[in-house]
Amino acid sequence: MTFRRLVSCIAFCLATSLTQAAGLKRLDIPAEGALQPLKGAVWYPCSQLPSETRIGPFVLSVSMNCPLAGEKRPLIVVSHGRTGSFLGHRDTAEILANAGFIVVAINHPGDTSLDQSRTREFPIFVERPADIKRTIDYMLASWPDTARVDAGRVGFFGFSRGGYTGLVAIGANPFFGKRLRLCEGKSDPLCGQVRMGALPELSHDPRIKAAVIVDPLSVFFTQDSFRTVRVPVQLWGSERGGDGVTPAEVAEIADRLPTKPDFHIVPGSQHFSFLPPCPAELAQSTAELCSDQPGFDRAAFHADFNARVLAFFKAQLGQPPEIR
Repeated sequence: MTFRRLVSCIAFCLATSLTQAAGLKRLDIPAEGALQPLKGAVWYPCSQLPSETRIGPFVLSVSMNCPLAGEKRPLIVVSHGRTGSFLGHRDTAEILANAGFIVVAINHPGDTSLDQSRTREFPIFVERPADIKRTIDYMLASWPDTARVDAGRVGFFGFSRGGYTGLVAIGANPFFGKRLRLCEGKSDPLCGQVRMGALPELSHDPRIKAAVIVDPLSVFFTQDSFRTVRVPVQLWGSERGGDGVTPAEVAEIADRLPTKPDFHIVPGSQHFSFLPPCPAELAQSTAELCSDQPGFDRAAFHADFNARVLAFFKAQLGQPPEIR
């Protein structure tokens, strides 16, 4: 390679790195009445070089607290699965931020890897969609860079219980029934409503214009649950299911949505294949989350998965402004 070509190649690689850097800031949303504070992080386009940043066992390629680049950025809100965390879909968040989206991911209080105190409590299923609404409220009104968010271009990404959360947020109405296993022996007021056959008030958010729903928990949904869902949906299902999610139930959602979703079934996958490849220190201690069937390449799958998620959001929310 000639010296001139070498210099050009270095310059090109440097420019590519600069335009593909994801910024990262921690997020703290104040408590609201009886609702707990929400904690998480925001990934966003940044014009500074990224570096390796460790948060717990995870290493992220981001630029911490760098200035947000550009204006009128579309917003994607991320909801994790049962006992997950705001870092559960960090690779997808980075890809979207690199492409010009603002991505906010929160912890759902009491249903995270570090706080499982309420994961078996029924109110979680009512509060999760409310958490998403509060997050959008904050990002569009109180976040320091709120003026740079395009309020007309809000999307959603959710996995497992987060998929349930997103379906409710975009208008689905679950049927909890007069009896619910999570309410047995409980005197919670919401359980009292369920026993009487009343539907607790749920948070739907018409500001969400497109949703990626990944292997959603769907046990509460019926044939009539989706009549008011109008936004475009990209729906993903695992071939083998897991953690209370069955392939048949996900396929039923695809059939019941009023508008045919962009539906993908991933051959050879299990439920947790939708989580990024595990760091070595977690691979043995959390084998259920980290192990796949022989022959399934999780890293290769995620490269394709993230590309398809990005393409869907670009198609439905519009191309974000270039990063300069």
